[in-house]
Amino acid sequence: MSRIISGLAGGLRLANVPGDKTRPTTDRVKEALFSRLESYNMLADVRVLDLFAGSGALGCEALSRGAAHVDFVDHYPKAIAVIEKNARALAQSATSAGLRASTSRIHRMQAKTYLSSYSGAPWDLVFIDPPYSVTNAELEELLELLSDYLAQGAVVVLERSTRTGEPSWGTGLERFAEKKYGETQLFYAEPVLSTSA
Repeated sequence: MSRIISGLAGGLRLANVPGDKTRPTTDRVKEALFSRLESYNMLADVRVLDLFAGSGALGCEALSRGAAHVDFVDHYPKAIAVIEKNARALAQSATSAGLRASTSRIHRMQAKTYLSSYSGAPWDLVFIDPPYSVTNAELEELLELLSDYLAQGAVVVLERSTRTGEPSWGTGLERFAEKKYGETQLFYAEPVLSTSA
């Protein structure tokens, strides 16, 4: 069982998705990831997309640390039920602490379908943690769609197996950092700055 590491719900135990259809981010990797994001000042009052959300652990950690809003996206019914449970527990923690809970929305659909039909406000922070079975070609299509919905200065975090290799980031994104943790590799990307006047 994973937990919220820090913030208003620090220490809260999170439910995990039963079975082997999701691959939770380990607490060690999550702690390193959020430490880096805090150093970028990328958590307070940001809009977050948690794509392939699984249990919603990354989005919930962001909410605990001050994110303004999180969109959770997953198509697996058992994952949706767990995200709902974890989001409720987080909201209850905020209420118990006398704080106003941040907002979140849970979307039960395929990542490509969600991004293809999206028309809301841009995101400041995006977590992409797809199953290892998702190919780089499929991922590259998603990254191309995503680049239209990112705020200036946004950060995209992609979690992959070290055996998978780095995808092409397309025309709208460029990688600026990466880090390996055993079999897990995190890539950090940002929108490409326009060179037009």
